[in-house]
Amino acid sequence: MALVSIVMGSDSDMPVMKKAAEILDEFGISFEMRIISAHREPDVFFEYAKTAEERGVKVVIAGAGMAAHLPGMCAAIFPMPVIGIPMHTTSLGGKDSLYSIVQMPSGIPVATVAINGGTNAGLLAVKILATSDAALLDKLKAYSEKMKSAVEKKDAHLAEVGYKEY
Repeated sequence: MALVSIVMGSDSDMPVMKKAAEILDEFGISFEMRIISAHREPDVFFEYAKTAEERGVKVVIAGAGMAAHLPGMCAAIFPMPVIGIPMHTTSLGGKDSLYSIVQMPSGIPVATVAINGGTNAGLLAVKILATSDAALLDKLKAYSEKMKSAVEKKDAHLAEVGYKEY
């Protein structure tokens, strides 16, 4: 049973959405991944969104570009948290996607990460799930410590090569 559902409108979104999947894998969280176009196959999309809760999904990560309707439509149908990833677009650099996802009407929230922010979408899903899972919360704390240690190691290396100034 998948706790997180990753959905995108096109396979061109896969490099970004894969980053969310990698984070979920790292934390041992089950997920499903789908390519569904809300515009080109609305019947498939509605079935997907309406049945997500009964399939055991707790969080949806939805990536979309341009008009970016997929995350908002997920949030309109799925009662649990939805995280939107705006995709970089060639026409407007992803601003179109960002505005479409972040400007949801009152009552239909979509948590929105940065343009192409697959890693942060995955981490946000982990954090949401960790609110009711102490072991997962411990893994998150260890992940944060690992990031801190990596920065400290880079800083120490800078000092070793003589570029550390304040």
